[in-house]
Amino acid sequence: MSLAQQERQALVATMAEVGPDAPTLCGEWTTRDLAAHLIVRERKPHTAPGLFLKPFAGYLASEQNKVARQPYADLLELIRTGPPWWSPFKPIDAVANLSEMFVHHEDVRRSQPQWQPRELSAADEATLWSVVKRMGRVAYRKSPVTVVLSTAEGERLTVRNVGGDAVVLTGKASELLLHAFGRNQVRIDAAGNVDDVAAVFASDRSV
Repeated sequence: MSLAQQERQALVATMAEVGPDAPTLCGEWTTRDLAAHLIVRERKPHTAPGLFLKPFAGYLASEQNKVARQPYADLLELIRTGPPWWSPFKPIDAVANLSEMFVHHEDVRRSQPQWQPRELSAADEATLWSVVKRMGRVAYRKSPVTVVLSTAEGERLTVRNVGGDAVVLTGKASELLLHAFGRNQVRIDAAGNVDDVAAVFASDRSV
């Protein structure tokens, strides 16, 4: 079972545990809304333009709202079973859905009081670091200052270079990945000028 599939099953279990009305880190979305998003993404590919183009955003929202009205248990089952055979995500599930499932699982977990980071295996952390290396420069492209990511094992990656002093973010790959995907509910150390650090945390890190 790939890490993406493991995170998918863990996400479903966590969503079932907290219920359909629990908050997430995705703005005002509840777990029901997040479930609808995941289903539409995998099963209604014709709505994808709504993610990037404003004229189609209303249609995407309408489709998600329709899906969200289904029984919560049915929504979770659709997520659990993964993309159907005809979905463009099916053949690339292990790669295309890794960050999606991991990040959204943490969106549910870290919206709960007194959350704590999970202890992942070294192999899983290495897999997530590969995602950081692939997506980091895109994620920090709008940072006004230079950004360097550093793992606890000493691997370093400059993801934004505009000259001047750098902000160095150090932590586990899993935590750095979440920060790269726009989440500030992370356990990382940030070294650098105070204003520069604040600017990095406030920057748009949408991928």
